[in-house]
Amino acid sequence: MIKGYSLSGPSQEPLQLFYLMKSRGIWPDQFTFAPLLKSCTNISDLNFGRQVHADVLTVGFVSHSSIQIGLVELYTGCDTMDDAKRMFDEMPHRDVVVWNIIIRGFCKRGNVEMGFHLFQQMSERTNVSWNTMIAGLAKSGREKEALELFREMLDEQFEPDDATLVTVLPVCGHLGAVELGSWIRSYADSRGLLRKFVQVANSVLDFYYKCGDLEMASRVFDEMPKKSVVSWNTMISGLAYNGQGELGVKMFEDMRRQGVDPNDATFVGTLSCCTHAGLTQKGKELFDLMITKHKIKPRLQHYGCMVDLLGRGGCIREAQELINKMPMRPNAAIWGALLSACRIHGEAELAECAVKELIRLEPQNSGNYVLLSNIYAELGKWHDVEKARALMKEKCVLKVPGESAIR
Repeated sequence: MIKGYSLSGPSQEPLQLFYLMKSRGIWPDQFTFAPLLKSCTNISDLNFGRQVHADVLTVGFVSHSSIQIGLVELYTGCDTMDDAKRMFDEMPHRDVVVWNIIIRGFCKRGNVEMGFHLFQQMSERTNVSWNTMIAGLAKSGREKEALELFREMLDEQFEPDDATLVTVLPVCGHLGAVELGSWIRSYADSRGLLRKFVQVANSVLDFYYKCGDLEMASRVFDEMPKKSVVSWNTMISGLAYNGQGELGVKMFEDMRRQGVDPNDATFVGTLSCCTHAGLTQKGKELFDLMITKHKIKPRLQHYGCMVDLLGRGGCIREAQELINKMPMRPNAAIWGALLSACRIHGEAELAECAVKELIRLEPQNSGNYVLLSNIYAELGKWHDVEKARALMKEKCVLKVPGESAIR
């Protein structure tokens, strides 16, 4: 019963059964503890996990491999990597499963150096090992190293699986590694991964859009046997990213006609399309549709899109009113969008208000003080220009020096 509940997802039931079992005088054996530790990991209950660990030590089952793996997984899952590493080091025999767990734990907590150090010590690796390390490097911003490791994986005669491709393709798109990304697409197609796994096809779509190849993206999308809402979102956002806003809005309408319900990310992409295409009225209609028909509560991203849309369309006061009605505090991106619109359309006083908000949110950003000083100069408020410069000195903010580059 304990094992059955542990396999069915996060639940308190295994812990309650364990208490009931002990209250009836039935002492746990070696097969009790592994699923019990799994349950503690599933619900991130470190305190109970430590109690189980104490029971394991009491009855002398700590040498059992499944229990050792369970303890490493518990401490890894509960963010206590020192304990996880100690348990790992004390294991007399470590199979590839526990190596993968400890490496994933360090990478997930941002200690990619330790994860990579352990990865290099492995005598045996699986696809999970490579995928974990490649993903860890990519998420920590070490994308070039992630691609180097992927190439090493190929050299070691490991066949990339769907998880590998979903990790590597975004890196190719971000770094502009067109040749490698195109090879991955061909590989995925030849192995049937492109048609079998919708997330692989979605990653291929995103790759082509990041590289500006709209034709290939459209071809892949049309050939997909099954499309998820993420597939449609990727197409819509990709068209916005490449300045094809009107096509993105059309894609949104096609999506609705085919009976696919949009989510909040769909509306972020579609509103961005409206912004890039200058479709102010259409954007207003979609924002209203999102709230009234689809019952989606706007997030900061939606408000940011709308402020940008209204501002570019010259509806400055309407954008300001929307900011004032927001149920959450506007962030720097929203005030920045309003500021940009104010400067384009000559709304100096409102621009002054926006810059002051930016300074409040980003007190160490020298560019905001420079903008405020420039706005005062445009208005002829020379006394305020000096005050802005004095405020910058008072807060010990240094102006970032300009740079030029010759290629």
